[in-house]
Amino acid sequence: MAFKKLINSKTILSFFAAFMLFGTNLLMAQTPAATAGTGEDANQVDWTGVAYYVLIFFLICLGVAVIGKILKIYDLTLKIQGKAGLKWNNVMGVVCLIFLIAGVYGAYWSFTVQGSMTLPEAASIHGVKIDEMFTVTTILTMIVFFITQILLFGFLFQYRHSDKRRAHFLPHNNTIEKIWTIVPAIVLTILVVFGFFTWQKIMDDTDAKGEVASINIDITGHQFAWELRYPGKDGKLGPKNFKLTTASNKLGVDFTKKSSFDDLSADTMYLPVNRSVKLNIQAQDVIHSVYMPHFRVQLNAVPGLPTFFKFTPTITTADMRHRLDDPKFEYLVYCNKICGGGHYNMQKVVRVVSEAEYLEWLSHQKPYLTDGLKKELHFADAEPQKAVSQNRLALNN
Repeated sequence: MAFKKLINSKTILSFFAAFMLFGTNLLMAQTPAATAGTGEDANQVDWTGVAYYVLIFFLICLGVAVIGKILKIYDLTLKIQGKAGLKWNNVMGVVCLIFLIAGVYGAYWSFTVQGSMTLPEAASIHGVKIDEMFTVTTILTMIVFFITQILLFGFLFQYRHSDKRRAHFLPHNNTIEKIWTIVPAIVLTILVVFGFFTWQKIMDDTDAKGEVASINIDITGHQFAWELRYPGKDGKLGPKNFKLTTASNKLGVDFTKKSSFDDLSADTMYLPVNRSVKLNIQAQDVIHSVYMPHFRVQLNAVPGLPTFFKFTPTITTADMRHRLDDPKFEYLVYCNKICGGGHYNMQKVVRVVSEAEYLEWLSHQKPYLTDGLKKELHFADAEPQKAVSQNRLALNN
């Protein structure tokens, strides 16, 4: 019986849930700092931080339980003395009012402290539209949040039970039903339509008339890195076939097509400012996600399902460094799916530069078709045979 009572205890269950929550967050939120060390230091887990918050939560629950017991004993004492007991409706009304004040302060704290942690201005054209959409949605939801919470807890306090008045029983009211059905429907419809057209414009891969053709960049994810491939002088990326993937041909590029021969590989993603870029996104093993927060770019990379994201960067890396007063700032492309143990380190530097700087950088990139890959594909053997064949034709003539 005692064990059953322990299992059914809400305090114990709350403590266990909090412990699991903080423990899970600690294990999943891996950081580079955690693996920067070597040996025992790299494997140490900071249980002190988790224990601290679990203890705080437990003490709060214990404090609420103690206060409740004290009030209950005080109520019984008054009744034993023949006096009127506590008016629990008043107590609950005051508790609701305190909860409202604490909640409003918590919301204020969240906006003032955590609100400063938001990303800087969007560094892409479509990013500005997305920020506008989020701002409108946030303002509307916050208005509804404050109105509903103030009314909810305010009514609980103002209209708590009293022997001096009787509650009015209102089983149904068509006008109220229409208001709280139609108004939210209209607001949500506007938000959905606004978001739909914004997303349609973002996902339109056709270049507008008079616009310079978009730069096609191939970005392929695997555990735990991004592989980048740029088109050569022909401006076209060669096709890929997963069946052709080898140690030398990591992306499975099909070299039976001419457009594959001048493709370039890169370790850093360079983008020309104010030039449309189309990312061709693929994954080789598990689901990854291309995430470039400063450009408001995110799209899943799914094995066997090629996707794309087209955007135009508007702020160079140098300009963003100046705006943030951070000379070491770099744009980054992350993986936003938990894809394994090395997920946290799956990132590449993205640099936005002028058109001239981009072309200069592109001219120094190495071809994807390396000497090792040529040997693997027997291109080196084909060239001497072709030369011998030409010499025989010359002798016959």
